[in-house]
Amino acid sequence: MKSIQFLVILALFAGFGFVNLPEAPSLKMALLKYNGGGDWYANPTALPNLANFCNSQLGTNFERDNAVVEVGSAELFNYAFVHMTGHGNVVFSDAEAENLRNYLIAGGFLHIDDNYGMDPYIRTAMAKVFPDQEFVELPFEHPIYSQKFRFQEGLPKIHKHDDQNPQGFGLFFENRLVVFYSFECDLGDGWEDQDVHKDPEEVRRQALQMGANIVQFAFEQ
Repeated sequence: MKSIQFLVILALFAGFGFVNLPEAPSLKMALLKYNGGGDWYANPTALPNLANFCNSQLGTNFERDNAVVEVGSAELFNYAFVHMTGHGNVVFSDAEAENLRNYLIAGGFLHIDDNYGMDPYIRTAMAKVFPDQEFVELPFEHPIYSQKFRFQEGLPKIHKHDDQNPQGFGLFFENRLVVFYSFECDLGDGWEDQDVHKDPEEVRRQALQMGANIVQFAFEQ
């Protein structure tokens, strides 16, 4: 099993262009599968499209097809970038919460994208992972908003939801951002094929650019 740190090093040196390797290994994004009845499988075309966009804009070498990994599985440690989404309930067992915490402490990164309706559940679930922390809103000056693409006002608004301003929240371990939570934004819907939600191309472009920023930040911080 490759360690998370090894995957990050490979991505930094091969994917982001620091050196040229003759056969740069490909990486996979992973979608987190969880219990509780929430639709963890929402937005099936989102990660493949984000992977393609990152490959074209960042020079990464992601496989187009993402992996699916259960929150309590040891396979979680094979992936440096894990995405989580859904509309409803999220439940972590004690063992799953411990596994996710160990993954994040070991160098992993989790992006949670509220697809509308999961906010109260994900806050409860993540409180089991980091009992001594609460989500904190990131200022617009945080570097996650100014990677390759600059978002001076934070997250772009992709879908209306409750018509509130989008917010980006974080959880930290030893001053390292290990969880980024996008709320009232719905980046994943913007990553999907255009004919799924029929978002304007400009909206989809902003969603993909912000997604690329999250990926770049996760690998370079």
